Amino acid sequence: MPELRKDPITGRWVIIATDRAKRPSDFVRDKVQIRGSGFCPFCAGNETKTPPEIMAYRNDGSRPNTPGWSLRVVPNKFPALGIEGSLNRQGEGLYDKMHGIGAHEVIIETPDHQQTLATLPVRKVEDVLWAYRDRIQDLKKDKRFRYILIFKNHGEAAGASLEHTHSQLIALPVVPMHVLEEVGGSREYYNYKERCIFCDINRQETEKGVRLISENQDFLAVCPFAPRFPFETWIIPKVHESAFEESQKHEFENLAVMLKDMLQRLDKVLDYPAYNYIVHTSPIQETSNDYYHWHMEIMPKLTKVAGFEWGTGFFINPTPPEESAHFLREAAIEAAAQS
Repeated sequence: MPELRKDPITGRWVIIATDRAKRPSDFVRDKVQIRGSGFCPFCAGNETKTPPEIMAYRNDGSRPNTPGWSLRVVPNKFPALGIEGSLNRQGEGLYDKMHGIGAHEVIIETPDHQQTLATLPVRKVEDVLWAYRDRIQDLKKDKRFRYILIFKNHGEAAGASLEHTHSQLIALPVVPMHVLEEVGGSREYYNYKERCIFCDINRQETEKGVRLISENQDFLAVCPFAPRFPFETWIIPKVHESAFEESQKHEFENLAVMLKDMLQRLDKVLDYPAYNYIVHTSPIQETSNDYYHWHMEIMPKLTKVAGFEWGTGFFINPTPPEESAHFLREAAIEAAAQS
């Protein structure tokens, strides 16, 4: 019998189509393969083919926009929003509009075209997280911005136009509706129970264990109770923190371990799927609060969003999260047995 499940944070409903239940091998997809053929502007030696770098991690004292970097941040060559100018908010009858002001940056995670975030050393994954933090801290100083989104598209099916591993950052002059729903739901829960809903999720998932994938000193990895997509995975800090960029050094170290581990498990279980991940963090003006809890959401691209989803806002998920968590837990057991 199919189940309707309600996301306790946003109130969004999903359909867990248990009569369509699918194992990992049942999904038809093209696995992400790094071919490395042709010209790539993100590779070392091609620094002049991107806009001038905003920031880079260099250990050899090399000059900006030359080889020698281990991580590089550049403006997106085709930005969704422009950095120059004023917002110029105005009305047109009952409609509102403003200039398309924002920042759109690309975090090139390694000079090596053949690597992915799942294959990089943990220390290099940690560098990527520090780059996210450094850029958020810098862009927060711009009073025009209200929200800073970090996301990664891995694979063509997930929206990546270049296969060289990279993430993106977009700073926005408004808070996106989805963020407002999530923050608003968290605030409403806190006002009613005087507890953070994510902290309560952590406690329940740890006690029950059926949707828990893994944990370390600072983080839990879980399949959420009402996932929109099969094998959707959340990484949640154990200690309450409302803003990603306020995390401490030991937390970034353990987040790098957890993120690499989860991406490796998805590669093993789902045969190198395309995926998106997003850092969900507080709006800039609410970075320290008791009701919202930052986290990462990883969403493999295994199903398609079609007319029913667009028409209702409901998602149909053919794999219960308890089964997804089971397969992802088993991936670590198999890896340990083979090592």
